[in-house]
Amino acid sequence: MLDAGSLWELIERRAESDPGRELLVDSGGSRMTNGEFRDAALRTAAGLHDHGVRTGTVVSWQLPTWNVGYVLMAALSRLGAIQNPIIPIYRDREVGFIVRQIAPEVVITPSEFGGFDFAAMIARLTEGTGTRHIAADRSLPEGDPAVLPPYQAPGERELRWYFYSSGTTADPKGARHTDTAILAAARGMHECLALTGEDINGMAFPLTHVAGPIWLASSLMAGLSNVLLDRFDPAAAVDLFGREKVTLGGSGTPFHLAYLKAQREFVKTHPGRRAFPSFRLCNGGGAPRPATLHAQIRDEVGGLGVIAGWGLTEAPILTMSTVHDPQSALEDSEGRPMSGVELRVVTLEGKAAEPGEEGELRAKAPQLMLGYVDAALDADAFDADGYFRTGDLGTVDAEGFVRITGRLKDIIIRKGENISAKEIEDLLFTHPRVADVAVVGLPDADRGERVCAVVVGADGAQALEFAEMVAFLKGAGLTTHKLPEQLEVVEGLPRNPTGKVIKRDLVARFRS
Repeated sequence: MLDAGSLWELIERRAESDPGRELLVDSGGSRMTNGEFRDAALRTAAGLHDHGVRTGTVVSWQLPTWNVGYVLMAALSRLGAIQNPIIPIYRDREVGFIVRQIAPEVVITPSEFGGFDFAAMIARLTEGTGTRHIAADRSLPEGDPAVLPPYQAPGERELRWYFYSSGTTADPKGARHTDTAILAAARGMHECLALTGEDINGMAFPLTHVAGPIWLASSLMAGLSNVLLDRFDPAAAVDLFGREKVTLGGSGTPFHLAYLKAQREFVKTHPGRRAFPSFRLCNGGGAPRPATLHAQIRDEVGGLGVIAGWGLTEAPILTMSTVHDPQSALEDSEGRPMSGVELRVVTLEGKAAEPGEEGELRAKAPQLMLGYVDAALDADAFDADGYFRTGDLGTVDAEGFVRITGRLKDIIIRKGENISAKEIEDLLFTHPRVADVAVVGLPDADRGERVCAVVVGADGAQALEFAEMVAFLKGAGLTTHKLPEQLEVVEGLPRNPTGKVIKRDLVARFRS
C-alpha cells in the first residue's frame, strides 16, 4: 500500500485486498467497507461524468464530515478533476474569494446544513457566471461506471488539489497541491503513529481540511477504520467514540482540551473509569498546545498522551512525534522532520541558527505545495535557495526535535523590543484559573504596540484580575518589559476549524 502513486490507486488496492473491512462510520449512521467505498466512488464518478466533470475540471465542494464527503473526494480523484475542498464554516467572504479566484466549473454543497442555506449562498456568489451548483444532502449523483474512461494516474507534479489556508490574518491563500504531497504526508503519519489495522480513528475535524485526504490515505495504508463527527460536540464524541471503541483521539488542541474536560466531568459520576477507554493516543497538530497538555491527557484521559505534529496548509505534517519518543520530547516538541523533509532555521538577523537557537523554520519537502494559486505570492514565500518560508518561529535541537516558539507575525514590537506572544501564553496556560488564552499586540501611540492578554476562565473559577496576572507572570520569571498592559476576560476565543485563534478578531475587538 505504501508505494501507491495516487490516492485512487490506493483506494483500489485496499478495496481489492480487504473489501470487507469497515473504513467509514459517520454520526448519521452510515457505514462503509473498503469495497463499498470504492464502488460508491465509482458510481458517483459516473454520475459526475454525466454532469460534465472530466480530467482537469475544477470542482469546489463544501460538505460536512460525512461518509459521502469522502466518497466525493474519491470520485473526483477517479475522474482526475482538480478538486477544491472548502471548510464547511466558511461563508460568503471566504467562499466568494475562493470561487472568484479559481472560477470552478462546478460547486457541490448541501442544500442546507446547520441552519445555513448553502444553496442560496452559492447562487449569490456565482450569479452571472458559468458555474453550476449541485446539491448533495447525504447523497451524490450516481451513474453506471461503464461510462467512465480508463483511469489515468497523475504525474508526480500534476495539479490535483486547491487547499485554502484559514486566513487568520488576511484573505485565504490558495495552495496548489499534488497527490504526491498528500501521500508523502500520509506515509510519514502512518510511520510515526505506528498505525495498524486494529486502529479506529476518531475524526472530529473537517475532512475538507488538507488533513482530510491525508487521513484517508493513511487509513487505507494501514487498513484502519474512521469514525466521523460532522460537528464537534464533546458529549456526542464521548458517546460515539466510546461506542465505536476509537483508539486515535484527534485532532488538535481544542479537541484534546474538550476530551480532557469530558473526562473530568465523566469521572465525577463514574469514579476510576475512562470516558474514552480505548484511546491509544491523541494525535494532533494545527494549533499551539499548553505545555501541560500531554501529561494531562496521558494521566487522565489515558493512552500515550499527545503525539503532536507540525505543518501548514502549504506543507502539511512536516514534523511529527512518534510513539517511541521520550516523554521529555513529547511534552514540548513537535517531533522530528519526516522522511524527505529538509529544515533550516534562519535567525531574525538572517543567519543560520545554531542547534537550539530560535529562528524562522524553512522547509523543502515532498509534501510541499507547487506554489500559490496567486503566483504573485510565491516570490515572498520561498527564499533564494528554494526553501519555503513557513513564518513559524522555532528551534531544532541537537537531536533534531522541533519546538515551535511562535509566529513571525506574532511577535509584538513594544518600544522597539521583540516580545513573543507564545511565551506569555504558555505561562498563562499554567494558571489554575485559566482555561484558554491568547496574547495579541494592540496599536499604541506611545509604545508602537501594547501587550494584551485575552483569557477564558476555568469553569466555576473566579475571573482572573489584572494585578493577579502580573504577579503570577513575574513569579514565573517573565521579564518586566514583556508584561501585558491589558487583560480581557472572555467567554471563548474565536478559532478557525483547525483550532488556531483568529487573532485579527481580537485585535479588532480590543484595540480601542
